[in-house]
Amino acid sequence: MFEILGYGFFQNAIIAGIIAAIACGITGSFVIVRRMVATSGGISHAAFGGVGLGYFLGIDPLLGAFLFTVGAAVAIWYLKTHELQETDTITGALWATGMATGVIFIALTPGYAPDLFSYLFGNILLVPYQDLLMMGLLLLLILTVVSIFFNQLAAVTFDEEYAEIMGLPVGGLTLLLFLLIAGTVVLLISVVGIILVIALLTLPAATARLFTRTLPSMMGAAVLIGIGTVFTGIILSYSLDLPSGAMIILVGAGIYAAALAGRHFSG
Repeated sequence: MFEILGYGFFQNAIIAGIIAAIACGITGSFVIVRRMVATSGGISHAAFGGVGLGYFLGIDPLLGAFLFTVGAAVAIWYLKTHELQETDTITGALWATGMATGVIFIALTPGYAPDLFSYLFGNILLVPYQDLLMMGLLLLLILTVVSIFFNQLAAVTFDEEYAEIMGLPVGGLTLLLFLLIAGTVVLLISVVGIILVIALLTLPAATARLFTRTLPSMMGAAVLIGIGTVFTGIILSYSLDLPSGAMIILVGAGIYAAALAGRHFSG
């Protein structure tokens, strides 16, 4: 089994997995604490419209996904901030619209229909170098933003009203959180695909929250859990000849279930 460590595709998969785990641990912790799982799901599924646009225009589908997720994040933030519609309604509308738009763009793309399986369900074993580069740049951006605005983002995440009383720009910080989610979603598409993004974004952080007390410790634990989840999923996927994205999520779900059971029976 260990001979696969010498293969370039497997080394790329490990690098992609570590990048994804770091992003999930950081952004996912904000998502879990602030209860933005549904919103994150809407943003992630809107990415499919961008994938379709990428194929239609002949550009990198991940670039199209980035444009669509950023657009979805801004739309949710604007409509929520101006109280034009309930967040869950906006999320549902963008969720469906993004998927439908992607289907239309792909249908309009000349030539053979592209293979969308890797974008919908991911294949970390086939991540190309250019995707790794984009993932690395997005992670660098996420780390930079969080390191600069960590205290402000934490305040808004835990208590929005208190943050507003303290004079923090709650609206702008909320938009920043949504944009962090958008960047993380694009980063995860190559790893687990659009359909399963929300699971990898939330499962490590949800598991970490069961036994941590502070946001920084939750993030650190979530990163480690994410790395273990992705690495184990890759090994099982390769050994059993099963889809990598689905296997990674099943491992993450198993770890979360075990942590829940352990906490329950330990009292």
